[in-house]
Amino acid sequence: MRVAVVGASGYVGSRLVPELLRRGHDVVATHHRSPATAYPWADDVQWRRVDVQDEDAVIAALEGVDAVCYLVHGLDGEDFMERDRRAADNVAYAVGVVGATRLVYFSGIVPDLPDDELSDHLLSRLEVEEVLATADCPVLTLRASMVVGAGSTSFEVMRQMSHRLGVVQTVPAWMGGSVIQPVAVTDAVWFLAEALERPDVTGHLDVVGPDRLSYVSLLRTYAAEARLLRVQLPVWLAPVETVARVAGALVDIPTGTVESLIPSLGHDMVGERDAADVLGEPGGGRLGVAEAIRRSLATERAGDGATDGAAADGDPQAPSIGDPAWSRHRSVLDWVWSAARGR
Repeated sequence: MRVAVVGASGYVGSRLVPELLRRGHDVVATHHRSPATAYPWADDVQWRRVDVQDEDAVIAALEGVDAVCYLVHGLDGEDFMERDRRAADNVAYAVGVVGATRLVYFSGIVPDLPDDELSDHLLSRLEVEEVLATADCPVLTLRASMVVGAGSTSFEVMRQMSHRLGVVQTVPAWMGGSVIQPVAVTDAVWFLAEALERPDVTGHLDVVGPDRLSYVSLLRTYAAEARLLRVQLPVWLAPVETVARVAGALVDIPTGTVESLIPSLGHDMVGERDAADVLGEPGGGRLGVAEAIRRSLATERAGDGATDGAAADGDPQAPSIGDPAWSRHRSVLDWVWSAARGR
């Protein structure tokens, strides 16, 4: 089967491509500006340039493919919701034009709340899902909350803040009681590959790990696995906007991305329609949070003698040489801050 991975050079895409190659599929990897040649699989795929805002370009990029995995989601810029809607509409139309027989979208868990109570980030995910559902082929959306793995945006926010906030971590009360069900990237890409091969499954399913825990428990689990002495202190007077700005200033991830993600932390992010009940379990079962974090921290950075996380024989939890510079695991600044603040 020829599979187009739209967003192949992103985090999840970079770990999905080797999984698809291992399964014997031909992969068409799309890129916007230039191919992510740093990834170990870069020479094993067909690269096609595409601007998802351009309908004709999307049609050309998907020509001849049997299935499409859509991994694009913008968070930067005030108009990201409008751009996401337009891109999704182009992809939904193009899938029908080229005759693809499967479309899988990797989205986020959306709480069952009125639209005006959702953050722009979550509302955009839902809107894209609804637009893609109009495509002229079987469509499945896989929803996840936090994806755990070195290089994952949400994981890197947690990692960097855990090291840089010091011994006492202030946790806003509005997020302290929220429950989350993180999924290891290893399991996420397995479910995506399974979904692409199962056109009989449509609608939406939740891609989650076996553990449900509060954000406070998640921070404590990370600290234990990273061998950090950390105490979580609830703070009542912590407006969402202020927390978002502070978090954006503390970490290396692009500020706009962080500020878009933070408001979603006030909602429970747990699975209601477990993908494992429909698609089955990965070999060996799904990783628990502690093990997923442990494996994500096992290698300091790609190229230190360990197999690249995006390599065919690598651990997807590990960092990859192709990951963004801001995700370089355990920067010098982290070492300094950790030593000074109680590592």
